[in-house]
Parts: sequence; C-alpha cells; structure tokens
Amino acid sequence: MENIHKTAIIEDGAVIADDVIIGAYSIIGPKVTIGSGTTIASHCVIEGKTTIGKNNTIFSHAALGTIPQDLKFAGEDVELIIGDNNKIREFTLFNPGTKGGGAVTKIGNGNLFMGYTHVAHDCIIGDNCIFANVATLAGHVEVEDNVVVGGLSAIHQFCKLGTQSMIGGGSIVVQDIPPFCNTEGNRATIRGLNLTGLRRRLDNRADIDEIKKAYRKLFESGNPLNDSAKELIENSTNEYVIKLAQFIANTKRGIPFTRK
Repeated sequence: MENIHKTAIIEDGAVIADDVIIGAYSIIGPKVTIGSGTTIASHCVIEGKTTIGKNNTIFSHAALGTIPQDLKFAGEDVELIIGDNNKIREFTLFNPGTKGGGAVTKIGNGNLFMGYTHVAHDCIIGDNCIFANVATLAGHVEVEDNVVVGGLSAIHQFCKLGTQSMIGGGSIVVQDIPPFCNTEGNRATIRGLNLTGLRRRLDNRADIDEIKKAYRKLFESGNPLNDSAKELIENSTNEYVIKLAQFIANTKRGIPFTRK
C-alpha cells in the first residue's frame, strides 16, 4: 500500500483500514486494529490488543499498547481502546488494562495528549480533554469530559477528575477533584471554580451563577462538606449543581480543600 512506508512492519493479523497512513520504521502488532483516517508517524510502536478508532493522529515515537507497568501483570488478555479524533503527540505511552482493574484502558474522542504524556493501566478517559506535556496518570485513574491537566502534573492511582476541572501545571493530585474546579499545588488543593471553562461551555449564565452559589455553600460556608453536598442533592433542581454535589457525596479518596 502506497500510504504505508516500505520500512514499516505490519505483523500478520493486524486489521488496518485502507486509508491509514503509517510512517517509516513504525511497528504494528498482530492484535492491533486501526480505523479509517488515522495517521501514524515514523518510529511508533503499537502492540497488544489495541483498537484505535477513526481520524486519530499519532506522532513520532509514541508507544501504545505495551504491557502494563504493574508487577502483578502475568500476560493476561487485556486491551487498550482509543476512540476517534484524538491527537497523540511525541513520546506518549499508553498501557492496556490489568486483570485486577477491569482489563481495559479506554480513551474517548477528541482528546489532545501532548508530548511525554503517560496513561497507565486501567485508566478511563472521556472526551475533549487536554493533557499538557509530561502529564502523568497512574493506574485506575478516571477522567471525565473536558478536563485540562497542566504540564508536569501527576495524578495518583484511583483518583477521579470531574468534568471541566482544571489541574494547574506541576501539581501532585492525590484526591478526587470535583467538576468545574481549579486545582493546583503539591499536594493539590481546590483554588476556586474553573470559570473560564464554564463560560466557554455553558451558554446559560444562570447555570454558572447556580454553580457559584453551590461552590460557596460547599467550600466556604464552614459546614461539613458531606452535609452541604447532601442538602444540595435534595434541594437543587440544577443539573450541574446536582452533578457537583453527587461527585462529592460519592468520592472514595476525599476532596482536597482548605477550610476557610
């Protein structure tokens, strides 16, 4: 095929759409499936049971589907699933799942993974997220839609990042980050609402006002956080406020904030 460089190695069993472009010296393993419109630059390694959707752009020296960096891994049948329209930049590393974590690492659509981003085993990532250079996700991390993770930030295993949250550069995140919140520091704490993100994505300013009120009740009232969350769940009719409160009520690792 003219769109596959003559030095690329495509192992028997790989399923590749006719229009996929594969650059020089890239290696595609026998259990890999690659969807239409995807471009793979030179010197990439894609192996394991890896499924890549449509219209992804994978840059040079990415390593996708290599075995988990988990000492318990013993060669089980695990997989990596990548959706559509993602940009995966140079020297990124994505690992598949593990038997103990559900056996799947899953990435949604429209995400940008900048250089040296690491997505470890059993991570679940939504849509339209941005991971700046050297963003590092440990195992079992869950990232909801429209999250931004700043450069050189590390997310502890089993943490959850709520939708439209933003993690400042150089942060060390060891607890769950609620939707719509800005977080930064080592150890990272909530610094306020991600108002820029909210204004970009919510057309109804009344919704933003309701989120502001909920934030003040949760984090600035001085009342117990769980009590405030429960009250909002019971009394609010705003979908975004309820989402924020439910996230807090369901947290397993706790919420990092300093009581004023």
